[in-house]
Amino acid sequence: MNKMRDSAAAALADVLFDGMTIMCGGFGLAGNPETLIAALRDSGVRDLTVVSNNCGADGQGLWTLLESRQISRMISSYVGENKLFESLYLAGELALELNPQGTLAERIRAGGAGIPAFYTRTGVGTVVAEGKPTEIFDGQTYVRERWLKADLAIIKAWKADPEGNLIYRKTARNFNPVMATAATTTIVEAELVAPAGTLGADHIHTPGIYVDRIIVSTINEKLIEKRTTRPHAEAGGAR
Repeated sequence: MNKMRDSAAAALADVLFDGMTIMCGGFGLAGNPETLIAALRDSGVRDLTVVSNNCGADGQGLWTLLESRQISRMISSYVGENKLFESLYLAGELALELNPQGTLAERIRAGGAGIPAFYTRTGVGTVVAEGKPTEIFDGQTYVRERWLKADLAIIKAWKADPEGNLIYRKTARNFNPVMATAATTTIVEAELVAPAGTLGADHIHTPGIYVDRIIVSTINEKLIEKRTTRPHAEAGGAR
């Protein structure tokens, strides 16, 4: 089955509705589906719950959906590097469900694997555990966490084939593979699309069974939040 679409707008056209839950791949700005994020903003869909490790950085990534007031709730792990996020949250204009990073990843994986709940030591005795059931195993207290699922997952891959098999590149893999499994509809933007049957089976990270639609990404800026450099030590100097 050829899952290619001509554009991000075409891929999103019949799956968007106000109040939906969207998973968005990426860690910081690495592995962000930049083309699909831009198309979401242009669509005008509103009242979104977004599941993502963070919400972009000032002026970049998912930040653009905060700026347009299209996100009403974030389920995330890291809220730094984003002054708009902070101001909207403190003003009561943005709801936040904050998760330890490993718990967030496992909740998404559980959603894709059909596991409704699991227990973890992470967060026990903190605000993370407030209102959640706990249980003792082998003398240790664990908090119960629920799976996460979404109406739509938007994913960034390095290479795809028309059947939806995906390969990610280096740290841009991050949350993308687990999110691809945990949504009703998964849409992928890929930098490269290879002919069907040419991707080595042992190299595929996400099988095509999890992917519904694919576009060729048109935005591949590969931004980073902060760039720091230091001068090289002079020849013969201290190292």
